[in-house]
Amino acid sequence: MPCSWDIEANLARAETLVREAAAAGATLILLQELFETPYFCSEQNPDHLTLARPFQTNPLIARFAALAAELQVVLPLSFFERTERQFFNSMAMIDATGEILGLYRKTHIPDGRGYQEKFYFTPGDTGFRVWNTAAGCIGVGICWDQWFPETARSMALMGADVLLYPTAIGSEPQDPSVDSKPHWQRTMQGHAAANMCILAASNRIGTENVGAEMSFYGGSFIADETGAKLAEMGAAPGIAIATVDLDAIRRRRAAWGLFRDRRPEHYRPLT
Repeated sequence: MPCSWDIEANLARAETLVREAAAAGATLILLQELFETPYFCSEQNPDHLTLARPFQTNPLIARFAALAAELQVVLPLSFFERTERQFFNSMAMIDATGEILGLYRKTHIPDGRGYQEKFYFTPGDTGFRVWNTAAGCIGVGICWDQWFPETARSMALMGADVLLYPTAIGSEPQDPSVDSKPHWQRTMQGHAAANMCILAASNRIGTENVGAEMSFYGGSFIADETGAKLAEMGAAPGIAIATVDLDAIRRRRAAWGLFRDRRPEHYRPLT
């Protein structure tokens, strides 16, 4: 979905899409990164810090937790979090009962033209997390986290059956000729294949002008445990849906031996 500075319109549009997905049979629904507003990180403006809200009393989370309970869907929710002295790019995991299972704070924070997130966000302190939900064991990374194989492998080792990545990525202001979408998709398809997990990435669309003009290319997709795309979107608003058998995938993963044959004692260069 595209996003504007009409926050209520953004939330209403997101709710409509969640309802549409649930009506089509979805039980796990992923909205894009920071969908409450335009992607304000394209500039360094301290006024944007006023957009952040605390985790415990955030009306955005309360609204979508009630929606998750009504529709009986699992609904990971991206939001801009404020604590007493810090700001985080965060995700609340909402189960199908509306219960908020916990919080993840984005680990990897980018800093470059058009993506000046280090001005706003403290690197996450939660570590990678997974949750047992009504839709299976779910792990969530946020946008820039998706480029790091360590994110996906960590969540897979913690038991994740599904890897999710809410995202805001598009044009590259330092080089307008660069189209990063194929690279972006292939990187995550590799995570799905290497860990034999289902993976879904939800990216925003539309052109925004917040300090710099950014065109978000969409390309949201769902990959199976071999990395093949099960569903994919272009740059139009809407939803993508896929049906998977997590029990069958667990059996295939165990039989394939990827985790049986790991040799962590030889991975010290990683740390």
